[in-house]
Amino acid sequence: MSEGTLYDAVWENHKVTELPNGQDQLFIGLHLVHEVTSPQAFGMLRERDLDVAYPDRTFATTDHIAPTEAEKRERPLVDDQAEKMLSALESNTDENGITFFDFESGKQGITHVVAPELGLSQPGMTVACGDSHTATHGAFGSIGVGIGTSQIRDVLATGCIAADKQRVRRIEIEGELGEGVYAKDIILKVIQDLGVDGGVGHVYEYGGPAIEALDMEGRLAVCNMSIEGGARAGYINPDETTFEYLEGREYVPEGEAFEELKAYWESIASDDDAEYDDVVTVDAGGIDPLVTWGINPGQVIEISEPVPEPSSFEARTDREAAASALEHMEIEPGQSMLGYEVDVAFLGTCTNGRVSDFEEAAAVLEGHTVGDGVRALAVPGSETVRKECEARGIDETFINAGFQWRRAGCSMCLAMNDDMLEGDEVCASSSNRNFVGRQGSKEGRTVLMSPAMVAAAAVEGAVTDAREYLGEGPTGGAGGVEEVAD
Repeated sequence: MSEGTLYDAVWENHKVTELPNGQDQLFIGLHLVHEVTSPQAFGMLRERDLDVAYPDRTFATTDHIAPTEAEKRERPLVDDQAEKMLSALESNTDENGITFFDFESGKQGITHVVAPELGLSQPGMTVACGDSHTATHGAFGSIGVGIGTSQIRDVLATGCIAADKQRVRRIEIEGELGEGVYAKDIILKVIQDLGVDGGVGHVYEYGGPAIEALDMEGRLAVCNMSIEGGARAGYINPDETTFEYLEGREYVPEGEAFEELKAYWESIASDDDAEYDDVVTVDAGGIDPLVTWGINPGQVIEISEPVPEPSSFEARTDREAAASALEHMEIEPGQSMLGYEVDVAFLGTCTNGRVSDFEEAAAVLEGHTVGDGVRALAVPGSETVRKECEARGIDETFINAGFQWRRAGCSMCLAMNDDMLEGDEVCASSSNRNFVGRQGSKEGRTVLMSPAMVAAAAVEGAVTDAREYLGEGPTGGAGGVEEVAD
């Protein structure tokens, strides 16, 4: 097993005891709840007449069912089920003294956007939430894990969960990203190289020159999709980029207290001579933007590559999965994704719903308009992100281009509100999953890509190399569907 890694340090600092079944009882430093997975857990507490053990370490927001159209945020919500879930969260947090970032707070948004921007997520923490993308918080050098309803109950009642320690894989990201290539492309490249099951039984420690060069919002995007690579969690060792981001945020101590925390944060980083269970190198230098061609995030290629032949996969299950994906997506092997027509462009989510994501997309949209027949949604990850974008005038670029500028929420990532695909629409999406039915229609098709690529697809009405709009890519526009030579 690993030794001397940040994961080992954080685990030992939060381990309470070893349980009779061989698992460890792990204390959770930050517990995040939302409206979808928490009601049953609070109900279990009431049945047992239990109080929330650490309400000061528990924070709530509403995101999955949050309407993103301003007029639909009036209470009661039009959707009866959504209103019931939101009302339950309101009463549960109020009864238990838990801070709730509701619509009126001005801080509402996606859990994994809100907690980082408020400084709730900090290095050395254990973070738990009833949401698989809790891995996002590892960008700070914490260990974030998604948990189920029974574990939410356990954290609420005791502050702890029962957990198995994982192996640690170091992923060294070499190279320097070119213009028009972003953090989203890094993590898609990792998943392309290692697969959607590559991280099973592991946590991923990301490092290397390409990671060190990322700002915090880029690091959050990388760690966010660790779960898509099969890892239990993903993290990045804290450094000056981390500390500069955190200093001055609402829930971060100031002055001497901050300096003391910083010293601790530095101390928990992986040792120079740390031992890992596995080390993998991924070369991100010179890669082209990546897009998915199939129905899981591992079915992904660089935009310059052809869609693979099912026969090129070694495992029978992978060949069958590829054939099924191509049939669903209506794509032929050997085809280029360039020119693949899209009906919807969606920018947002806990992966790519931060200010820098909208800046990157706005750089592509400036002076252009959304293609005829394309429905384009820009959904900030939080109300804080929305207000910052509006203060900078970024929203005007989107609105002038023909995007709908929305309020904060998960939106079309998983279509638990009115934002969803219809029929067999194709969506160019900055989200993290392209599963069949994920965006609200079993016939719908999703192509994952970076925010800049979403913007370019919105303008062209087809998958396009965004570098054409940034002066770095091939010329000539998307055109029609192209064939790529083997």
